[in-house]
Amino acid sequence: MQRACDLALLGLGAVEPNPTVGCVIALGDEVLAEGYHQQFGGPHAELLALKKVPSTHKNALKQASLYVTLEPCCHHGKTPPCVEAIIRSGVGRVVIAVRDPNPLVAGKGIRGLRDAGIVVDVGIADNQAKQQLAPYFKLVEHGVPWVIAKWAMTLDGKVATRNHDSKWISSEASRRIVHELRGRVDGIVIGIGTALADDPLLTARPPGPRTATRIVLDSTARLQMDGQLARTIAAAPVLVVVGPKARENTLEKMREAGLDVICSTNPSPRERFQDLLKELGRRRMTNILVEGGPTVVGTLFDAGFIDEVHAFIAPKLAGGVAAPTPIAGKGISMMQYASTLGRVVWQQIEQDFYLHGIVEKPIKFD
Repeated sequence: MQRACDLALLGLGAVEPNPTVGCVIALGDEVLAEGYHQQFGGPHAELLALKKVPSTHKNALKQASLYVTLEPCCHHGKTPPCVEAIIRSGVGRVVIAVRDPNPLVAGKGIRGLRDAGIVVDVGIADNQAKQQLAPYFKLVEHGVPWVIAKWAMTLDGKVATRNHDSKWISSEASRRIVHELRGRVDGIVIGIGTALADDPLLTARPPGPRTATRIVLDSTARLQMDGQLARTIAAAPVLVVVGPKARENTLEKMREAGLDVICSTNPSPRERFQDLLKELGRRRMTNILVEGGPTVVGTLFDAGFIDEVHAFIAPKLAGGVAAPTPIAGKGISMMQYASTLGRVVWQQIEQDFYLHGIVEKPIKFD
């Protein structure tokens, strides 16, 4: 199952909104075949693994075990049901890490296998599989995407100088990792302040398996039509989220330029972002990367919207009480309420340190 989990990660960015799934077929200690879900709309992990079983071993599948990180599907979608293929193969035992929360499956796949006389074990390495599948689970169960916050900061915790200069804090190697992140998410979010100050492109270079929608939180519709985002619509979509004070004639110009515009009637940034998450969920976006400044990240932190953090820490000192830190907003009043990260991984990237982890819930605020 560990190998199946490792294989599942190879599909990151290529299969969403489908789940990342890995599969290993073994006869005792001998691995007969393995597979992973490689592309949205393509064959599932179980089907790919079954096709790779050597012809010399097909008659021995009754004694073999199929290990898979997620409950096999039992419905017709873009591919035939995996449950039917497993039953036809003659595999004698199926080991499943976690049940699929999708209402089209939700235990029906397990029941179908057992009804066919196959031994089914559920819950092996379930914690690791759940962690890998957390974005998929969030989309299926709550209808909103997984929110990843990213920033680069100096050793003294500054994301820019007191004059708001931020190029460049992290190393070129660290920035390459950011481009890899961009290449596997569905959306990249910034605020209008970042858009006006930096005029960013927000594309993955080189391109990854996904082309992310570039999303600007722009309450009064100030995004410039001669900036890089508006001028590169052909390279990647741009979505602008505006508030009730945005002028209709400005919004019409944005639409004429090819920008997608979402109008939220909610007055507060938190409520507008909640509206955005719901809309992105309806569009089946699984992961979004927030590259906004302290105000945007602070709003999301105060609302408890952040699921994952990627932080790059450079051995530089900026100083200055006016120099911004990564998270603004209200914050907390007592350290006992501080949110902590789980599954923390530290890496040294040239001279930088790179930390990523999952925000543990619930976040407590006083």
